[in-house]
Amino acid sequence: MNSETSTDTLIKKLEGSSEYKVLKRLSPPRQYNTPDGTATKTAVYLDLETTGLNYETDEIIEIALVPFRYSTDGKIFELLEPYNELREPKSGPISEEITKITGITNEMVKGRSIDLQNVIDIVFGASLIIAHNADFDRKFAEAEFESFNTKPWACSMSQIPWREEGLDSGKLEYLAMKSGFFYDAHRATTDCYAGIELLSRRLPKSRRLALDLLLTTARKDSHRIWAEQAPFDFKDILKGRGYRWNDGNDGRPKAWYCDVNDDALDAELKFLSDEIYQRNVDLHVSKISAVDRFSIRV
Repeated sequence: MNSETSTDTLIKKLEGSSEYKVLKRLSPPRQYNTPDGTATKTAVYLDLETTGLNYETDEIIEIALVPFRYSTDGKIFELLEPYNELREPKSGPISEEITKITGITNEMVKGRSIDLQNVIDIVFGASLIIAHNADFDRKFAEAEFESFNTKPWACSMSQIPWREEGLDSGKLEYLAMKSGFFYDAHRATTDCYAGIELLSRRLPKSRRLALDLLLTTARKDSHRIWAEQAPFDFKDILKGRGYRWNDGNDGRPKAWYCDVNDDALDAELKFLSDEIYQRNVDLHVSKISAVDRFSIRV
């Protein structure tokens, strides 16, 4: 019995027991499905590592773009050539805290820069940009590269109902573990491959392809409700319901706000009138498409 056969036998024994769970290191395939004549589009899975959380003051120190071909029903075909690069920040050394989170040191980025033309070429051919926390990544990407501004975006963390599928968190490492694989987290390219792997699989309860559900959600317009002058005593209720606070320094209203889909808009406005304002109220609501969603502009 060779070592490979021996390992396979042990894995089967462990998987057959309720006492163990086997996790396999992710090895991205070149191709998930064989071309079947279906018309395909190209998406780009993006991940960034940065010096902090504020796109106005912090900088990108690593970018990864992994293009792949997919069909409109969510089937992933070929993975294309990725682009990955580190960059030395102009604002000063990378902090110890960021190094602990990302594994990126000042020595690793010294003298490194991002090839703008490579980014432009890859993004130009994409019909969709996907990130796992697009609300974070898109703002940094747009602040640095104009080519991201006009593309529709989707978020594999917030636009797939992971909890409804029986999963307690939308964090990438957790989802990978629950799906039976692990990877070297917090490096941009491996995070991209992990995200694509999740999108290639069927969801645990609905059995839909994860990418199919993401595409369905991303295509729909959403609505941003601004709960201006909401009574202070109800701030914890709003926060618990998913509302976020905007301080008004960016030119937008100083108010709590949340984004809801078309089918939830009327119910959310009724909740605000009945439970928060306790009177009929005319609130500002703005429509958001996939081209604008998660953008600096919104």
